[in-house]
Amino acid sequence: MSRYYRYSDFLKDKYGAKTYKLPVNLDYTCPNRDGNLGTGGCHFCGADGAAFEDSGSKSVREQLLGLKDFIGQKYGAHRFIAYYQNFTNTYLPLEELKENIAPALEIEDIVEVALSTRPDCVSDRYLGEIKEMVEGKDCELTVELGLQTANYHTLLSCNRGHTLAEFIDAVLTARKYDIEVGVHLILNLPGETLNDVIENAKIMSALNVNTVKLHNLYIEKNTTYARLYKKGEIEITAADEYVNRVVTFLAYLAPDIAIQRLVGRAPREKTLFMNWDYNKQEIENMIKEHLAREDINQGDRCDYLGGKALHKFY
Repeated sequence: MSRYYRYSDFLKDKYGAKTYKLPVNLDYTCPNRDGNLGTGGCHFCGADGAAFEDSGSKSVREQLLGLKDFIGQKYGAHRFIAYYQNFTNTYLPLEELKENIAPALEIEDIVEVALSTRPDCVSDRYLGEIKEMVEGKDCELTVELGLQTANYHTLLSCNRGHTLAEFIDAVLTARKYDIEVGVHLILNLPGETLNDVIENAKIMSALNVNTVKLHNLYIEKNTTYARLYKKGEIEITAADEYVNRVVTFLAYLAPDIAIQRLVGRAPREKTLFMNWDYNKQEIENMIKEHLAREDINQGDRCDYLGGKALHKFY
């Protein structure tokens, strides 16, 4: 039995069958790149954003159908999520965004549309209209917010273009429409400590988000962090320290928040540093072994909510 709430179990509980994401890549941009809120993007973000697989000139429908056939056969999946993953998927005129979502709603067995976006690109109008559109096709809408860290000092120093306030606002806005929220976090950004890891877990739990996707920092070529890394001006935590941070995060995280991922990856040819030269599975195994060795389960230290100071009277 797993010591943390796996996303695959969360989806099976929710949809009653094995459910997989189908990533959609579109030629989007970001308000932190085009001059609206900033330029240059986040210091860790490369020119491809989150999309390392090339979708070429394929339409949304072509991408989804091709992936559905491949993933369905390979993994025995019966339900699917259209996952708009790259850059800032709500940073488009609303009608254009809806046009890109529409093809997913016409494909059999797609039960959810997931929009990966920035906290400062979430609004009542967008969520309200898109939710109505998606629900009209018996589908569900979820959003995944790239927070990366709850430490607003780090958000400023890595040129994120927003702070914690925008994230809290985005979560509360999604809650108004009963939209599930996922959050992306990097647990070893430069200068952050184990206290930041714990605070990340506490804030996710206090806001009652639905899922969390954990990343480890890799250094992609042609980024600000790449230039600093070459100069020796940023230091990356050791692999065992990252493992400890993940385990600590899980211990403090509420047990009903599903974990989408424990560790990230990128093509080695596009990075200066990636995963301490381990493969993704090896790091996941290290995390699971640490959890078992220390007898730690997700939520073991989630004792800080609901009036902590009053617990002595119960």
